[in-house]
Amino acid sequence: MMEFDPTRPKWQQIADVIRQRIASGEYPARHLVSEVRLESEFGVARTTVRKATAELRDEGLIVTTRGMGSFVSDRNPPEGERQGAE
Repeated sequence: MMEFDPTRPKWQQIADVIRQRIASGEYPARHLVSEVRLESEFGVARTTVRKATAELRDEGLIVTTRGMGSFVSDRNPPEGERQGAE
């Protein structure tokens, strides 16, 4: 379990970890970002995880579809897959 910095809200620290995982490719495009798994992994309440995912959604890093879950956004497809790229 992660050791949290007591000077920052837990949800911000969780959002930072998810951002790093997206940037590193550990969470590729269309990867399911499971609130249940994150809740268990970090030992926090679901509301804490939801604050983190809301922040990432606002940044455009994840997309949430009601009834399906939250997924890493496709906003930065690989070079060969870009449509209209010049």
